[in-house]
Amino acid sequence: MALTRISAKYPPQIDPTRTPLAFGARAIPRLNKELQNDTLLTRQRAVMSLCDHLHDPEHIATALREGIAESLKKLLCDPDITVRQKSTECLFVIAGHAIGRDAFLDHEIIKPVSNLFNDSEDIARKNAHKALEMISETPQGAEGIVECELVPTLVEKLKTELDEIKELILDTLHYCMRVDTSKALASDAMKTFTSLLKHEIPVIRSKAARDIMDLSVPLAGKDKAVEEEAIPELINLLNDESADVIANAAGAIMTISITTKGKYTSIGGNAVEPLVKLVNHSTSEVRVNALKALTCLSEAPEGREVLLLHVDSIKARTNDETPAVANAAKVAVKVITWKP
Repeated sequence: MALTRISAKYPPQIDPTRTPLAFGARAIPRLNKELQNDTLLTRQRAVMSLCDHLHDPEHIATALREGIAESLKKLLCDPDITVRQKSTECLFVIAGHAIGRDAFLDHEIIKPVSNLFNDSEDIARKNAHKALEMISETPQGAEGIVECELVPTLVEKLKTELDEIKELILDTLHYCMRVDTSKALASDAMKTFTSLLKHEIPVIRSKAARDIMDLSVPLAGKDKAVEEEAIPELINLLNDESADVIANAAGAIMTISITTKGKYTSIGGNAVEPLVKLVNHSTSEVRVNALKALTCLSEAPEGREVLLLHVDSIKARTNDETPAVANAAKVAVKVITWKP
């Protein structure tokens, strides 16, 4: 005979950590109201449900119309770590859409998110950096970060943050330096980037070399790279196992070597020989950057003298299957064989 058993467990389709969603168009307004509730448990459940709800792109526009961005902005200061963590995650999801990035600027959310850079919880800091990295991918977002004077803070955080957060910071700075390099130069970013070229993780070495290339676009950056002895470290990376590291290191050397000081520092550091070997690398980006770097070095008589011994191997790349490589090889041969 079957017996009746009284259970205290919730039905399997109900999650007690999340607020049950209201039907249809009422879902977002109800969540928004509960986000502002004084009861901690209510806020926690609401922000958990909202985070799941926003992963459907169709809900982003509705959420922004209902004032979710302003509510999340206020929750960034919540004393509860769960609320702060999920709020930054919601903002990261929103920032993945054009209208969400506009909302960041319209509601001035960049600065409040940056306040979580000093949060005691790793996940809150990571989500904050993920959100701002997403925002920085547009020129307007990068300008917003620069205008909030966050570049010095980001450079400083590179010295102390966890490795996975350092990757996000390097990406954010990469986009910020596309719109303004002066803040990074003034923050001594070149020294910090150079120190990361010795990092044990390849992706950090690669992104550090890329950021050195970005920072070396203006003349002041090129001079700073020579001053901070970035070139010897970049030359060492030309023998790295990672193709991305090699490509960015060669690209940085190319950018720095546009100036006379950069050329002679690279030639003096014996950059020619490893760059010549990279002309036949299996990765096209490495071949292009190596050829362009060699072209810069061949503009100096000392560089041309050495490269004339290798001109045949460079000339062989003029028939490369990649058009960019073939064009770079043709220019390199023309400069190397030039006679006054």
